[in-house]
Amino acid sequence: MSNFFSGILRFKRGPWEMLATILIGLGVFMLMQPFALWLYTYSFIVTLVGTVMFIIVSHFKE
Repeated sequence: MSNFFSGILRFKRGPWEMLATILIGLGVFMLMQPFALWLYTYSFIVTLVGTVMFIIVSHFKE
């Protein structure tokens, strides 16, 4: 298990922040779209995951 965490922490902040930002944007898009109810249903979860991920990733080294 220690190897798993050291592998994750080896990544730089940039790509992880970009992924978290994309998740937040996707969640907001899912919230505002008028086409599919299932997208609206999961929009809060996607936005929440992106926000928590951004908070965690902001502690990674540059």
